[in-house]
Amino acid sequence: MLGQDRRDRRHERPNLRIFVIWLVLGAIFLAIGMPRILQGQFPDPDDALRLVQVRDLLGGQSWFDLHQYRINAPAGTLMHWSRLVDIPLALAIMLLTPFVGASSAESAALIIVPLLTLGLTLLVIGRLAWRLFDNEVAGIACLSIGLLAPLVFQLQPMRIDHHGWQVFTVALALWGVAHRSAFIGGGIAGLSMAAGATISIEILPMVAAFGGVLALRWFRDHKDRWWLVAYMQTLALALVALFFATRGIADLAQHCDVLSPAHLGFFVLTAVGTGAIATARHLPRALLFLAFAGVGTTGLVFFGLSSPTCMMTPFAALDPLVRDYWYVHVLEGRPLWEQGLTEAVPVALQLCVALAATLMLMGRSREWLRRWWSDYALLLGASILLALFVWRSAAFAAVISAIPLGWLATRMLKRVGSGANIGAKLLAALATIVLLLPATPLKLWAMVAPASVEGEPVLVRESSCQIRDSAVALGSLPNGTIFAPLDIGPSILLKSDHAVIATGHHRAEAAMRDVILAFTSEPDAARAIMNRYRADYVAICSDLVEINMLADAQPTGLAAQLVAGDQPTWLRPVELSGTPDEFRVWRVVEASPE
Repeated sequence: MLGQDRRDRRHERPNLRIFVIWLVLGAIFLAIGMPRILQGQFPDPDDALRLVQVRDLLGGQSWFDLHQYRINAPAGTLMHWSRLVDIPLALAIMLLTPFVGASSAESAALIIVPLLTLGLTLLVIGRLAWRLFDNEVAGIACLSIGLLAPLVFQLQPMRIDHHGWQVFTVALALWGVAHRSAFIGGGIAGLSMAAGATISIEILPMVAAFGGVLALRWFRDHKDRWWLVAYMQTLALALVALFFATRGIADLAQHCDVLSPAHLGFFVLTAVGTGAIATARHLPRALLFLAFAGVGTTGLVFFGLSSPTCMMTPFAALDPLVRDYWYVHVLEGRPLWEQGLTEAVPVALQLCVALAATLMLMGRSREWLRRWWSDYALLLGASILLALFVWRSAAFAAVISAIPLGWLATRMLKRVGSGANIGAKLLAALATIVLLLPATPLKLWAMVAPASVEGEPVLVRESSCQIRDSAVALGSLPNGTIFAPLDIGPSILLKSDHAVIATGHHRAEAAMRDVILAFTSEPDAARAIMNRYRADYVAICSDLVEINMLADAQPTGLAAQLVAGDQPTWLRPVELSGTPDEFRVWRVVEASPE
């Protein structure tokens, strides 16, 4: 798409600037996160379970076996996570272990891999911004990545789950659709989106957005049809290849939460249909639209017949108890209007400003460059729309926003430096701060506003329970099955050899329901549920949101009694040295203690 750009750029060195910014941002991320890194506290329980999965792989579990055998043992739980994300973590640990030992190698990998993801994302965004503008805008665009909260969260040290790599695949696809060659650029975008969709199907709306933009190029000019053809055919071939490379043939069931044969059939059919349309004579736009509609309908019919239950979202059929006490409280997967205003409003403001800047660039441009910025605006608009309904997807919108934000911030900074009027300079400086740091007013208000009430329930990463260190103490107990709330299960699996009933992962939906039901039931009913799972211990962190929510739901239930320190007679307290008061463990006994 940028093939018309023939400026002589050989004297410029964008890579050096990008590298320096990566070092700066990496140092800042490390400095800010150092207390949490030293404590071994992951940003999210999914990060802990990801490391458990990598450990199992390095410990000899089959590449194609994605069961977590200590979740709902002995059968275990088949996870929907992709091995693609395990590869860089496993490689880093394997390479470093001979030199520093397994434990230190793991700790290093938790820092190296997220910083690698950050560096690759900066490289792609920085070079694309340089091609579109210059070194200065490229630098500010890269700095903007460190000022966009969704990206900071997903690319920070110890954030080893899949979201950071999906951000990178979106950035790489964006770079692909800006390539000079339709075949190469469409292929890069298709391969990138195939990797992203293999990692998690939550990126499928972005797969559709890139395809839609390339279809629009076809509608504008019949000669540009090869963009979509290259994209669709590379996407389909790569999806099939990655499926068999990471999943094999042992599990060919039609899962709704991960790419399955029905999904592959849809993409293969639509890729073949797209190629067939491209070989036909130049169709009028109305007929071209009908041809696309026919291909899409064919793919959807195949998908619906192959996997009718997957025509709705993977979470649509969740058990009501699991939905009400778990799913609706996973805020990152919920819409914008359910988020905390202090976190959501600044991000939404940045994304809207980035869209406005993109529209400004489109209005200022002519011919091919105007078409490019219109494509860019569509991609950014689609990602913002996705973020409205799934807030976690704001990271996709944020990485696309970095370039227009970098351009706008560069213009503002120039006005600060060159403006003759002191008022204009101050106004430009204030606008730059609001653009790059929109949360500043809210942070200042939080500093002077009354602090939250002491003792208020907190998230895992803020808990005084120190679950990761406390879980180590469980190693002094004979191995068994621990009945624990969902959020602390991954840390128990990571730091001990015990099993748990369930974690916050919907593949173990029946076990999740039983955990919630037991904690919200009267003690005798809870004991009957635990007996079915042959639970040996019960463990909670008394200051966490989850256990307190369950306690509030049923004031006479098991969770309420355990939080209040009034356990039933069939639970005997277990004293573990060196653990905080918030971490409480009981042994399940057959009879009341004397």
